[in-house]
Amino acid sequence: MALFDAFRYDGKRVLVVGGATGMGAAAAELVQEAGAEVVVMDFAEVKLPGAKAIHVNLADKDSIDAAVDECGGPVHALFSCAGVADGTPGIEKINFVGHRHLIDRMLAGGMLPRGSAIGFISSAAGLGWESNLAEIKEYLDTPDFESGSAWAIEHGYADYFHSKQAVCAYVARQAFPLLKQGIRLNAICPDRPTPRWRRRTGRCGWGSAPTSARRRASRPRHRSSRPTRWCSSAAMPRRRSPASPWSATSAT
Repeated sequence: MALFDAFRYDGKRVLVVGGATGMGAAAAELVQEAGAEVVVMDFAEVKLPGAKAIHVNLADKDSIDAAVDECGGPVHALFSCAGVADGTPGIEKINFVGHRHLIDRMLAGGMLPRGSAIGFISSAAGLGWESNLAEIKEYLDTPDFESGSAWAIEHGYADYFHSKQAVCAYVARQAFPLLKQGIRLNAICPDRPTPRWRRRTGRCGWGSAPTSARRRASRPRHRSSRPTRWCSSAAMPRRRSPASPWSATSAT
């Protein structure tokens, strides 16, 4: 048995939100190749052959409700991949509040059975959310779609950075309660793609490589030496991740 066979999705139904383009499209294609029945929700046109396509506008609660009803259940794996950049109207809804509402609707409808999983695509921009914990708790405590969007706008959280911090905090807060229902919840935090020329010059990601490193990289090298590669993590300070502020007893 090949290693990939251990992760097959035969007999499973998978929903990919934001699966028309980018990482969402790659996830939809991969799980389909692994044997899943794939449903893709997106605002953009879905072009994956064999997948059920459902149009959704995550900035519109009624559109989300209609899309969830059309999808139906069960859903054994939910990939929440949709996201937009700063300057997009309704960014706080598309990147966080809409996903939260969709998950709440699916949970209330019993569409996510025991043994199912939810995976978010967050961002490295969301790391360090613990420093804004007091405000983020208020954000997560908003009870519904409308109040969540209103809170984000009022408190300056209607942007990419804060929406990704909210995703990370939501996962940290909800992972244990959902696990008690037999549902796994996790998120990945990819960094921005770095073109090859930026890795060579040291200009990438969150900033440039240190000056001394750029000087070393520009020196003539022996033919056998390996070129220095700088990526975004090289420009960021490293620190030990603190323990989650939500323990098993305090998670709500």
